[in-house]
Amino acid sequence: MPPDAKTGLKPRKLPRQARSQATVDAIFDATIQVLLAEGLQRLTTIRVAERAGVSVGTLYQYYPHKQALLFAVLERHLVRLGDRMEQAAVSVHHQPLAIMVPAVVDAFVQAKTERIDEARALYAVAGELDSRELILETQKRGRVTLGAMLKTALDTEFRDLNMAAWMLSAAMAGPTRLMIEGEAPASMLRSLRRHIESLCLGYLEREGSPHSAFEQSAEH
Repeated sequence: MPPDAKTGLKPRKLPRQARSQATVDAIFDATIQVLLAEGLQRLTTIRVAERAGVSVGTLYQYYPHKQALLFAVLERHLVRLGDRMEQAAVSVHHQPLAIMVPAVVDAFVQAKTERIDEARALYAVAGELDSRELILETQKRGRVTLGAMLKTALDTEFRDLNMAAWMLSAAMAGPTRLMIEGEAPASMLRSLRRHIESLCLGYLEREGSPHSAFEQSAEH
């Protein structure tokens, strides 16, 4: 039975050296491979250890059971997604909305669809684990990142910046998850980025107001 306590999902220890980090990376990659080949219900720590080329004892040094391992793999995926979003958002600070929106939408959609089978499997993992707090933390990080970006928009200012960041985040995440989990045709996935850009940009342009500083510079 999966552990109920949040502490039950924490690793026993974290890698401190390059060699141990390489071992954990191999375990994580093997977890994804077994997850895709065998499915969530058939995934075991023994199968993961065999695929990673390590002993089960080595795996247990870090992760006491299957749930803790899956939680760590999900956490890595979400941290990487957050990092890519943050890099994209920071790169377009002090730009117009028409430049900001494609940058962050492209980063989000690409991160989710470049290995779509993995993303689909990890949605299933999130549903099986007590991952609500982790998901909420990831979503909050994304909204903070987007809010900080929108605050610097050259051509637009928002009366309710917090709401704008919430809606922008939801407008990217919602359709992407629906298409991935719903196994949308490849043709739809290829055009997903463009449609989300239209959705997000239309909302932000409607809800925002022309930035006074931008208007004054345009007049001169």
